[in-house]
Amino acid sequence: MSISKPPFFDGNNYSHWKAKMTIFIEAIDFNLWDIIIDGPELPHIISQEGIKTLKPRSSYTDDDRKKEQLNAKAKHVIICALNSNEFNRVSSCATAKEMWDRLDKL
Repeated sequence: MSISKPPFFDGNNYSHWKAKMTIFIEAIDFNLWDIIIDGPELPHIISQEGIKTLKPRSSYTDDDRKKEQLNAKAKHVIICALNSNEFNRVSSCATAKEMWDRLDKL
């Protein structure tokens, strides 16, 4: 089965787009939907003092890269469904969850 293009959002009728987009994303990969709803678990390290910081990309494991890739895929699906005005609203977001949450605040 091939997946068609995502439903397009032009700033109008958000609730309709959101319902269609939810189904579209789940059909592609349920893990993408989890990343959008729950947010990615960004690779981090915990110091001896218990301080949590983002892990430098040069220290990523294969698992870290898989998590980052899933977030990138989810972001890609979202931006491909937006017109330029809506894209501008979310383009600075670091995660797909941030994008989705920002779009949800119309």
